[in-house]
Amino acid sequence: MSVLVTGGCGYIGAHVVHALHQIGQDVVVVDDLSYGKPSRIEGARLYGADISAPEADQRIAEIIRDNNVDSVIHFAARKQVGESVEKPLWYYQQNLGSMLNVLRAMTATDAKKLVFSSSAATYGEPPVSVVPEDVVPMLPINPYGQTKLIGEWMARACEEPHGIKFCGLRYFNVAGCGPVELEDPATLNLIPMIFDRLQQNKAPAIFGNDYPTQDGTCIRDYIHVSDLADAHIAALEYLDRDERKFDVFNVGTGKGTSVREIVDEVKSVTGLNFTEAIHDRRPGDPAKLIGSPERINNEMGWHAKYSVHEIVESAWQAWQANPNHHIDTTNWKQAN
Repeated sequence: MSVLVTGGCGYIGAHVVHALHQIGQDVVVVDDLSYGKPSRIEGARLYGADISAPEADQRIAEIIRDNNVDSVIHFAARKQVGESVEKPLWYYQQNLGSMLNVLRAMTATDAKKLVFSSSAATYGEPPVSVVPEDVVPMLPINPYGQTKLIGEWMARACEEPHGIKFCGLRYFNVAGCGPVELEDPATLNLIPMIFDRLQQNKAPAIFGNDYPTQDGTCIRDYIHVSDLADAHIAALEYLDRDERKFDVFNVGTGKGTSVREIVDEVKSVTGLNFTEAIHDRRPGDPAKLIGSPERINNEMGWHAKYSVHEIVESAWQAWQANPNHHIDTTNWKQAN
């Protein structure tokens, strides 16, 4: 039997494909290659397709049948909060369209186990500092988070009538790198965005320093991408159980780190003495999001292993290993 990974050439998807290979699992990937690269998933069979397109469910079902797929890990989605605020209808079409097509394909085939890449953005601005999965109400404050919450509803609705076993993983800020060749290929997340600005000899940006937090910058629960990949493997194993208490899990450390603290850690790891630039807040960004990992700790036995220092250090090593990104720290000087 095989596992189908949608969006498997992307940053997180490629790490999950790598983790699946390590346990001897046969892997099939569907990706539109808008961000990912085929070289990142050597050993997996790759099909290029936009799974959000109308009637893409038929193509997905064909791939499932041809490759004897019994499990799907669904990553393929748009993920920029600010962009989702600017282009809400496109985000609904992309993210909900792809989810609809995946579920349609699964209902038409023997693939009945689904691990869904959800998000902490489903919580919006919760009334507690460390968020459990059953916090109410769930009020995402941007279209990206809304699409992830609705995606969970869609999968859950298919459990009883179609026999689909569903597990949603809500995670927070993913960073770091496993094998250096799996470096984050897009500068959409905080740490590679900082590195990219440094490479250009420009000041890294902090979006908002007037939030109601200790240092005025947003606080998030940062998780190493390799820890997250292991959580997806644990979720697949969880779906093999006859009895499952829950179908959604936070994946995090339970600890918050501010943007300012991440910037300071980058300075420490790289040895670069730079001055960051303060910009206005981005629309749709909550001040603080930290997830309680108690449920996944207890139910799956999964625990995060890596520290914030190890996250930044591994990301920096991967960035420096890429000849297109390498920063000569001996001659580096930030432009004014």
